[in-house]
Amino acid sequence: MREERQRGTDGSTVRGTLEALASGEIGVSEAESRIAGYATTAAGRFDSAREDRRGIPEAVLAEGKRPAETAALATTALETTGRALVTRASPDHAAAVREAVGDAAPEADVDHDEVTRTVVVHAAGFEPPELAATVAVVTAGTADAPVAGEAEVVAREIGASVDRVEDVGVANLDRLLDQIARIREADVVVVAAGREGALPTVVAGLVAAPVIAVPVSTGYGEGGEGAAALAGALQSCTALTTVNVDAGFVAGAQAGLIARAIDGGN
Repeated sequence: MREERQRGTDGSTVRGTLEALASGEIGVSEAESRIAGYATTAAGRFDSAREDRRGIPEAVLAEGKRPAETAALATTALETTGRALVTRASPDHAAAVREAVGDAAPEADVDHDEVTRTVVVHAAGFEPPELAATVAVVTAGTADAPVAGEAEVVAREIGASVDRVEDVGVANLDRLLDQIARIREADVVVVAAGREGALPTVVAGLVAAPVIAVPVSTGYGEGGEGAAALAGALQSCTALTTVNVDAGFVAGAQAGLIARAIDGGN
C-alpha cells in the first residue's frame, strides 16, 4: 500500500503528479485523485479509483443530494475520470449538472434520460470501454422501464453491448416465447418485473446464461411495492441471482462484471 501511494493509484509518481500540478497541467482534484484514489469536494469524496479497483465506474447518487452538490461531484468525476454517471436524478439535478459541466468543460457531451433518471457525461475524446459480451435487459411491462433502463445505462458504461427486450410479461407467454431465441443469444440476462415478479423465474428456466432478477416496486395491495416480486425471486425454483427492489444500478453493475469476466476469457 505504501508503494502504491508513493507511485500514485494510476502508476504515476507522486513527484510527477506534483510537478504536473505546479505547472498547471492538472488541477487539485486530479492531483489528489492520482495520489489518494479519491478527490475531495464540498459535497463529499469522489471515488475516482473505483473503476480501476472494481471494474465499475463510480456513480453519483443524486437522490438525497441538493442539485449543487450533485453538480459538484459530477464535475469532479469528469475531471478525474473523463466521465460522470449520475443516477436517480431529478430534472433540477440534471439542469445543475448540465450548467456546471457547461462552465467547466463546454465540449463535454451530456445525456439526460428523464425515464431512467440518469445523466451520463463524457469528456471530449473520452473512449468508453468495449467488451465482447452482450447483456439482455428484459422487462415485463412498461412500468418496469425506469429501473431496467438504469441497469442498461450502467452495463453500457462498463462496456457491454445491451439488447433491450421490452414488454414480455407472463400475462401472455406468447410475447416472451416470440423473443426467447433473441434472449438466449445474450451472455447475461437482467430481468425487471413488478407485481408478482414471475418473469425472472420463467426466463431463468429457458436460458443458459446467468439471470439477474430485479424486483420492481409496481403493484398494490398485498405484496405491493415490490414485496411479492422480491419474495418470488428469492424463492425461485430456477437458478438466478436477485438484487434489491428497484436496484437497477446493482443489477447493471453485476451484469457488467459478468460481461467483463466473459470478455477476459475470450
